[in-house]
Amino acid sequence: MNDAASVVMLIVSLTLIKATPLIYAALAGVISERSGVINIGLEGMMVAGAFTAVAVSGPTGSVVLGIIAGIIAGALFGLFLGILATKFRVDQIVAGTGINLIAIGGAAFALVLVFGQPGASKEVPSLEGASWILIALAFASAAGLHGLLYYTPWGLRVRACGENPHAVAAAGLNPLRTRIIAVTIGGALAGLGGAYLSVGELNLYSDGMVAGRGFIALAAVIFGRWTPFGATGAAIFFGLFEALQFALQRSGIPNEAMQALPYIAALVALAGLTGRVRAPAADGVPY
Repeated sequence: MNDAASVVMLIVSLTLIKATPLIYAALAGVISERSGVINIGLEGMMVAGAFTAVAVSGPTGSVVLGIIAGIIAGALFGLFLGILATKFRVDQIVAGTGINLIAIGGAAFALVLVFGQPGASKEVPSLEGASWILIALAFASAAGLHGLLYYTPWGLRVRACGENPHAVAAAGLNPLRTRIIAVTIGGALAGLGGAYLSVGELNLYSDGMVAGRGFIALAAVIFGRWTPFGATGAAIFFGLFEALQFALQRSGIPNEAMQALPYIAALVALAGLTGRVRAPAADGVPY
């Protein structure tokens, strides 16, 4: 295999690795916003999933239990957001921002409590060479969410809640419960994305490891027009720019510029879509 082919294969593999947590978080954003709840808290849910996976994987020695715990942690934060946004009608941007602050600060504090050291945890059992399982599961989740949203009665209710919750209530259904369930499922997906980062791609948790991926995932939701396959494609696109950081390390480009690539790509993509896409009509509107 020549050098050019090797570089291409490296970029492809790195793109899949780097896109996977973005796919999970973007799918979380899709189902949340399709139900009418803006999920600014994706970053915090990923942090919760990443830290909890490590906190459980370490003492139990089981990476599977760690991943399950990470999913549950994300789901609990999703449930919390869902209740705040529906039952208490809290501003969804404020609620999501609060979740981010709680999760990030809580994980930093818990590092000292659980591992006795700040900044980063000790190394724990991880998937190592089996991380491809979670990569494949990300694409399966996109297909599953597409089927759920567009080919099931419950998916129709979710999309109706995001467009006109009053019509859902007029049909004798409970739009608040549907929104809470949808955001909880989204939290579970975001938690799985975080768990992938800490025990799939790596074998530890460190402060700042999520590094804004929750916000890039929000950009992927918009870029993908609030559809599972569109958001997945956008996540792969942003994952490509993250992969280029590593593939082009010896190119002579300043490291800071390389690190900014995914964020620049997200901003350029969003700027190009201004005025050309429409969110669900009731997205972010309390009922």
